[in-house]
Amino acid sequence: MFILSNSATPLYVSWQRDIGFSQSTLTWIFAVYIVGLLASLLVSGPLSDRIGRKPVLLPALALSLISCAIFLSASSVTALIMARLLTGISVGAIVSCGMAAVADIAGPHRKKLAALLSSSAMVFGSGVGPLFSGIVAEVMAAPIIPVFSVVLALILVSFALVGKMPLHSRRQAGPLVRVPGVPRKAFVHLILAIAVFAPGLSGTSFFLSLGPSLLYEITGNVSTAIAGILVFLTFASATGVQFAAQRFSPARLLAIGVASTAMGMVMLFSAVTISSSVMIFVAATFIGAGQGAGQLAGFTLLNLIIPSTRLAEANSALSVGAYVPAATLSLIAGRVSDATSIETSAITLSVILIIIAAFSAAAIFLFRRRIKQ
Repeated sequence: MFILSNSATPLYVSWQRDIGFSQSTLTWIFAVYIVGLLASLLVSGPLSDRIGRKPVLLPALALSLISCAIFLSASSVTALIMARLLTGISVGAIVSCGMAAVADIAGPHRKKLAALLSSSAMVFGSGVGPLFSGIVAEVMAAPIIPVFSVVLALILVSFALVGKMPLHSRRQAGPLVRVPGVPRKAFVHLILAIAVFAPGLSGTSFFLSLGPSLLYEITGNVSTAIAGILVFLTFASATGVQFAAQRFSPARLLAIGVASTAMGMVMLFSAVTISSSVMIFVAATFIGAGQGAGQLAGFTLLNLIIPSTRLAEANSALSVGAYVPAATLSLIAGRVSDATSIETSAITLSVILIIIAAFSAAAIFLFRRRIKQ
């Protein structure tokens, strides 16, 4: 599912050429994905805690198949928007319900392992998608059909896997749909996780939507393979830092996340200032590490203190808190890019996220004892 989420990224340059749309439209296409994801998070997390994991996961996989079918035949902005919307809805269910299903299968004695495996799968799949599609687009004149045919086949396999998962049905009292939240004892943990996860996700969102275009503006010529490698590097870094730091405490992971994000935005600011393509890749590495560490810290904190009966809802709350600012900042970046230049957009985003990272670091320091409890 996460391979699907970003497979279209290196292909947008081709769609822009064939269909014709602006950078602002491109960020709106990305934002529609976020809208679908957020809408799904508001429903899928609390719903799966009450009726079970499979009744939510299987419909989500079905929607992703429809999304693949639309991508295979997309010839308009409307089709791209619809495909991205359905992808967002599907991914939202996987983020909340799927990650909770991994925790359910792992059991109470392997909560940190469950958080590591589900969180790393999320970022690694997000990186493999654009790398795969970028390479295919580089070697094939018509990459759309092979890319999304492979993804469609993977999702069909997922149906079989989900069907075999040892997950029990559940029927709990309470409303089926409500705004996701966490118990009062976990509120500070949730806020700190969002304060680190959101800036990192905002940075990676920029690279997903406008990173290849920025690289093109600096170098004058970027292949789809290079664009895919840039996005893959971001998420490979997010994956690597999670395995490298898996034994660290959540508090230390939060500190690594905020420091990496801040350093990444400094590198991005510098890359644009001196027109260095190499530093863009360095920035992507740091920003990916920031998202990976913050994401792992957040899901680990929730896995450790939230009961299984509310875990999918808690995952939804964390994801909503991170994706809302990420979508907002992506839209701002797109508008600034259209109004001025993509370089100005990158500089503006860098300054904003460096300031946010500073406040997040202060919050971690103030509440560090609460995190360790």
